[in-house]
Amino acid sequence: MNKYIASRLSNGNKLFPPTITIDENKVTLKLPGFFSGNEKAIPFSRISSVDIDCPFIGFSTITIETTGEGNIKAHGFTKNEVVEMKDLILSKLA
Repeated sequence: MNKYIASRLSNGNKLFPPTITIDENKVTLKLPGFFSGNEKAIPFSRISSVDIDCPFIGFSTITIETTGEGNIKAHGFTKNEVVEMKDLILSKLA
């Protein structure tokens, strides 16, 4: 199981940064909050594509597109983290 936590220095992640967990069967995005949080788990069988946005300066964004489950989009990771997440997810799809 691999766990990635967004940087608190990135925009919108000051108090409660998002967390992406990749295990054997699914990708889980957890968005914590003050009184409640959101958690979305998507099985690998529902993932259609993985896109990353890596600007020259600043934090990177990963977008995981699905078939019928909605999308996961998280910002605040390093370029190395999003590239590693993308490679790991795509290896599970093959």
